[in-house]
Amino acid sequence: MSMDTLLKAITPEIYQNLSSAVETGKWPDGTPLTEEQKANSMQMVMLYQAKVLKSNEHMSIGENGEIVHKSKRELKQELADEAYSKQSIVRFKSDDI
Repeated sequence: MSMDTLLKAITPEIYQNLSSAVETGKWPDGTPLTEEQKANSMQMVMLYQAKVLKSNEHMSIGENGEIVHKSKRELKQELADEAYSKQSIVRFKSDDI
């Protein structure tokens, strides 16, 4: 199975289950992961994050598989841009209230 085919098969729900399993060491039903399952699940989570989510976290996995670190300045700028884009002014007429 190719990587693209595999990524297309992973739904957000499957990603959440894999991510949770990697974090807790257990499947949603409580069954512990084997060492092989842990390794494979971790790889799938990292691949999904790099290719699909394209995370804007401080440290993430880039599309090329390399670890991406963002500087403090980049993070501050992203947060400022995000906050600015979410600002909106709501205007009401006196009759609306």
